[in-house]
Amino acid sequence: MANIGYIQMVRHCNQNCGFCSNPETPFFYDLEQVRTIVDDFVTRDYFGVILTGGEPTLSPILTESIAYARERGLHVRMITNGQKMADGDYVKSLADAGLQHVHISIHSCKHRLEDFLTGTPGSLAWAEQALHHLSKTDITVNINTVINRYNCDHLHETVEWFIQNFPFVHHFVWNNLDPSIGRATSNQYFTARMQDLEVSLSKAMRRLHETGRSFRVERVPLCYMTEFAHCSTETRKIVKSEERIVHFLDNKGTVRQTEWGHLYAAVCDQCTLRSICGGLFDRGDAYDPAELSPLFVDPRPIISRIALDEQSDPAWRLQKFKNLATLPAAHQGKQGAYRATSPSAPSGERLVEPTSDPKRRQDPTARDWQPEGWHPADDEVDADYAQSQAQVPAPRPVDKVDAPRGTR
Repeated sequence: MANIGYIQMVRHCNQNCGFCSNPETPFFYDLEQVRTIVDDFVTRDYFGVILTGGEPTLSPILTESIAYARERGLHVRMITNGQKMADGDYVKSLADAGLQHVHISIHSCKHRLEDFLTGTPGSLAWAEQALHHLSKTDITVNINTVINRYNCDHLHETVEWFIQNFPFVHHFVWNNLDPSIGRATSNQYFTARMQDLEVSLSKAMRRLHETGRSFRVERVPLCYMTEFAHCSTETRKIVKSEERIVHFLDNKGTVRQTEWGHLYAAVCDQCTLRSICGGLFDRGDAYDPAELSPLFVDPRPIISRIALDEQSDPAWRLQKFKNLATLPAAHQGKQGAYRATSPSAPSGERLVEPTSDPKRRQDPTARDWQPEGWHPADDEVDADYAQSQAQVPAPRPVDKVDAPRGTR
């Protein structure tokens, strides 16, 4: 198996996404705590670690944490909005520390819409600068996109924009919106219906496949993945019997996740892919199980393709896979018809108690985010807006951006 651990370095952010599922907390990990967690991942024979947040670039110990994880032999990755990486010197400092891979969150190729989604004017322009700097390093780059009501109709257009403007990017990750926590709970109008995302997602996946690129899709059931079922994040983890440990900076603490199934409607019992499908994301009660439908295809080619997909997944250790010809017997999940209940959190163990910053209070916008000014329902002339953002101010210096929005 190719297990990768997650560490939330901080839980505040320099952007203000209306669908954010990680509300701010006053907690953080110091360097000694990060070292303890990294050592635990090494003991567990994990392949790598992903540093996330909040926005991990706001952590004052980020470079030291990267260096230590590399020293211990882990593959070091980071999920970021890219705003601080618009500074080329800062990108170099991360590369020098040993950062190997970056997931940059970009949700639309339309400047005005991206700024609306992130609640941050100039956010796409900053991300473009970050990609320009990263293209000059050995750090590989993925693009993370949260599928939502306002971008689900042009996912394929965003893919084409990346192909034309940043051809060095070869891997994309789509995460269907988690409506169960943070701003997303009170802003559920961001949630897209499955039928709304199906066509554009299908076009996007086919275009990436045609150009030799790879991708993963999370929280989308296999009945909406067509011929790309092997690219489902949950399906891959089910087939490879993977686990994931996440060290949260909220009341979830440390979570060790070993099951990947969500909700299954009655029709799913007829589906031949039921045993390798993650089902419908059920937390937040925002998705409709009536949109699920059974498939009647042989699951074995999908399983084989995942097992043999070594090149596009460097973390996957093929020699550890023992179940190539059989279905994952241990896969569980919610059976039968829809029930509006919240699942219990996966069991885990807390290695360290996060430190609290008494000067940091919870972001007051965490549950009352409201769009200001332009709205996606308005007429958009994005080309003019993009040109106006071409000279956006550079992000503030690294040592002056660690205070979250709404705090003093």
